[in-house]
Amino acid sequence: MAAGSTNETTKPSSKLEHGIRADLAEGRLAVDRRLPSERELAERYGTTRITLREALSHLEMDGLIYRENRKGWFVSDRRLVYNPLWRTDFQRMTREQQRQASTELIEAVSAVGPDAICELLETLPGTEFWRIRRRRRVDGRLVVFVEHHLSKSVFTDILEQDLAGSLTSLYRERYAIEYGDVFFEINPIALTGMPAAELHCSDGTFGLQIVRVNRDQTGRILDCDVEYWRHDAVSIRIDTRESVR
Repeated sequence: MAAGSTNETTKPSSKLEHGIRADLAEGRLAVDRRLPSERELAERYGTTRITLREALSHLEMDGLIYRENRKGWFVSDRRLVYNPLWRTDFQRMTREQQRQASTELIEAVSAVGPDAICELLETLPGTEFWRIRRRRRVDGRLVVFVEHHLSKSVFTDILEQDLAGSLTSLYRERYAIEYGDVFFEINPIALTGMPAAELHCSDGTFGLQIVRVNRDQTGRILDCDVEYWRHDAVSIRIDTRESVR
């Protein structure tokens, strides 16, 4: 064989992936954003389930499709834009992007904070916080599971309040608290355990973890939020030309 020549062949999954991408782009594949079953897709493209799943996995990594347990594959909608410079609540952020948001309360208890949370909140290991767990939908789809760890000394009676609404508004209206400085950390992760179960996805599904520590207008630490997002549902964008909300 001449120097520089190759004998590479296109993998079946790559060829299949290109075909599915084209059909998705042209709107030929999904009905009400739902893809046919894997059996139907395998028959449609004349391939094996193993090859099909490899192609679907690549499309999932790219954020084009997502899977829900016991429901199948769906076409991803446009991502929700999340700018950490916006000091606004989830409902308002979603509404301003012409989307519909809803929040479901899962748990509100007193619990010892994990060591990592205690460190972020600058307290001793074993400190108890109010732990509020919620999950949120955008346009009906579950997209984020959130654990809030709140200072018990600042929010003495918060478990008596409506915790399915905006905590930002509750802080302002009930406690006369406005946000001040904030710490953010954003990392890609594999969703496992409770976050995966609450988002109706399999362990190992691609996700994005956003950790936020909020201070008030005097510099006092208020809380730490740990958000677990479906990775295809959110886009982190930071633009310093935009005013802080």
